[in-house]
Amino acid sequence: MQQQKDITLPEILLAREERVEIQTALLQSFGAPVVCFTMNMAGPVKLTPASHRAFLWGMDQLRLGFAQNRFAVLQEHARSLPTGDEGYFAVNASAQRIKALCVQIEQSLPMGRLFDMDVIGPDGRKLERGQERACLVCGEPGRACASRRLHTVLQLQTATAELLTSGLFDLARRRLTAAATRALLEEVAVTPKPGLVDRANNGAHRDMDLSSFQASAAALGPYWERCFLAGRAGDKTPSALFAALRPLGMQAERDMLAATGGVNTHKGAIFTLGILCAACGSLWRADEGFPAPEAALELAAAMTRETLLAELETAAWHTAGESLYRRYGARGIRGQVADGLPAVRELALPVLQGLLARGYDRNHAAAVTLLHLIAAVEDTNLLHRGGPDGVAWARQAAAALIREGRVPELAEIAALDGQFIARNLSPGGCADLLAVTLFFDHLHPNTKTHIKTTGGNHNGSEANPQI
Repeated sequence: MQQQKDITLPEILLAREERVEIQTALLQSFGAPVVCFTMNMAGPVKLTPASHRAFLWGMDQLRLGFAQNRFAVLQEHARSLPTGDEGYFAVNASAQRIKALCVQIEQSLPMGRLFDMDVIGPDGRKLERGQERACLVCGEPGRACASRRLHTVLQLQTATAELLTSGLFDLARRRLTAAATRALLEEVAVTPKPGLVDRANNGAHRDMDLSSFQASAAALGPYWERCFLAGRAGDKTPSALFAALRPLGMQAERDMLAATGGVNTHKGAIFTLGILCAACGSLWRADEGFPAPEAALELAAAMTRETLLAELETAAWHTAGESLYRRYGARGIRGQVADGLPAVRELALPVLQGLLARGYDRNHAAAVTLLHLIAAVEDTNLLHRGGPDGVAWARQAAAALIREGRVPELAEIAALDGQFIARNLSPGGCADLLAVTLFFDHLHPNTKTHIKTTGGNHNGSEANPQI
């Protein structure tokens, strides 16, 4: 993105002339309708970090809309200038149908009021949208307000900033909820997973199966959103925010049990992902989007460290985790979160995204990432089922498959799965960490791996903006 600055009238007029030249060149080259997408920014500043993020989302919506309607994109071009972001598409379809799509995108969310998606037909004429747009400030017909100058520039800028912030936040809320749900569904679907429920078998479990996890993941969707909104409230200290999450987590556990018929499928994920969703809500900014994993993990540690460690020292030993801490000093997932989940930050996320960048599919990459976690993490589920000897065996068996950076075949992992089942071992804590890893990968995908550009030229824009 170009540097933010005040723009003069001559610069605006020059940019407008250049846009016409680009549109004309595309029309002459392809003889097809051209879409010119810009942001409607009041005042002398035409480009801000928030407007740029909204523009990237709008570009993505156009691409998706073209694919949805099977419109062939002949060429795509975008540039980011101090005078504003500009996106161009030459599209092989009816100009009227393209215009209808653009209007629908502009009207799909309040933030779309800031989108100017012009369609120029093959004859060089711009198609009218047919319905006058409302004023940003008062909601009355916009042309009348503009011609009579009923609102100050400051009022227009304030309304624009509020639209951008609320619009980007709404997109972030929906995207985070989808990312958390997808992470749970993807984690259980990874196959094979030693000792765990997957698409091949129920692992070392007799009371749960694939459908149990799917039902639980579907039921927990509203919980992730509530945690994100709790973090977004922004009026609490980290420890107070953690305290506010606890009743939400208890309700989520009841929702999980109702969906599964009383089976504990995602208690660990409710704890870890709930805290991280709240951390993301607290740190989200309209001009930056979701926080980096390191920042979210650091806040998660600040939220929980003092409370969790104090509770372990004074626990009544009613839970398996508390009993294992008393007997072995194993802090489990509580210790991981209190330390900022180093297993995710320093191990699992680099391994997963490294394997994806090397061309491994998501299932294979996630299965191998799980092995790295089993080999390195203190998993209290393994400790509960197999004691110290079971933990030692599991860690050594996983480490043997990945020794010296080796990437094992899925058949080898499946064979290890059989051994885990025979020993009644299940690394459930590592499975929760894998879900967290997948969650962060969905929020911050490796662009070289996840983003693919289609035909034509592509310059200066991005796909899948990190809202």
